[in-house]
Amino acid sequence: MSTANRETPRPAAGRAGIKKELPERFKDYRHVWVFIELERGQVHPVSFELLGEGRKLADKLQVQLAGVVLGPPGEAIGNAVAEAFAYGADLVYIVEAPVLVDYRNEPFTKAMTDLVDTHKPEILLLGATTLGRDLAGSVATTLQTGLTADCTELDVDTDGSLAATRPTFGGSLLCTIYTLNYRPQMATVRPRVMPMPQRADKPVGRVIRHKLSAAEDEIVTKVLGFLPDNQSAKANLAYADVVVAGGLGLGAAENLQLVKNLARAIGAEHGCSRPLIQKGWMPADRQIGQTGKTIRPKLYIAAGISGAIQHRVGVEGADLIVAINTDPNAPIFDFAHLGIVTDAIRFLPALTEAFTRRLSPHSRDKLAS
Repeated sequence: MSTANRETPRPAAGRAGIKKELPERFKDYRHVWVFIELERGQVHPVSFELLGEGRKLADKLQVQLAGVVLGPPGEAIGNAVAEAFAYGADLVYIVEAPVLVDYRNEPFTKAMTDLVDTHKPEILLLGATTLGRDLAGSVATTLQTGLTADCTELDVDTDGSLAATRPTFGGSLLCTIYTLNYRPQMATVRPRVMPMPQRADKPVGRVIRHKLSAAEDEIVTKVLGFLPDNQSAKANLAYADVVVAGGLGLGAAENLQLVKNLARAIGAEHGCSRPLIQKGWMPADRQIGQTGKTIRPKLYIAAGISGAIQHRVGVEGADLIVAINTDPNAPIFDFAHLGIVTDAIRFLPALTEAFTRRLSPHSRDKLAS
């Protein structure tokens, strides 16, 4: 290596050392889009949560907030459009086509990428659901742009770039990711990470229809039938008003019954932290945290959970967090609203008995109100 090469200074580490050079073809990309996830006639609530967050980004950028609805012709798509306006959209893009009656990656990706190429958004947000994750990755790959997955925070930097924050290194750190030189800037957000915005009835505004040039015989995958997941109704942690969860501090699998008893007494959902899933003590749909469910209940009771960052990012949106742990230095006490330093195995039965005595079946329904 020559002396000259050895003396060439390296760029500064981090974003400060990266020069933003947006290519000319991207300079007319404007506005914030939110994908309105419509499946089998129902809009996933994460779409409304993203409209609330998209509204903040659009206001900071002084641009419009648009919803994107893809689906088959019919009443459901009209209802989805009306709801998008009720939750803050300034306009809505619609792609109606028979090939969009059920989700398949190929026609949905083509519909979304055609829309992006035609109308040029600068930010595109999708829910990190099973459908949203599949579509987001395919669209980002097709458009050759960046995608930040499972974000916990979204903001706009001083130069107008999307600052997308997500956990990294197994959840031990939070990092903020920028897509400096490509558009659109894409991000997915899990359900319940962002608060639900206020709904306000208002007339349907500007609607832009886009035609999808894709025929059924051009699509490789075929839908032969629909089988609903018979397990899906067993856990509704993400949208529960009250949640009780247990962790390794309970000591044994049989002690999880104490969590279930308390949950039953107060009309709550029950869950657990990741180590209990790894031990096989509970099914995976009961996991709360970064790699499980994100929850925003009005009351969250955590028994024997240490509160590592992986768990914290999944629960810190709760209105009231009550932590029960024998270790006064447990991380969960750093963000819990009420901390009880005691043995959960002894405390939970007493708490359950107290609730059972004081709450009638009717009053349990009002606990979270």
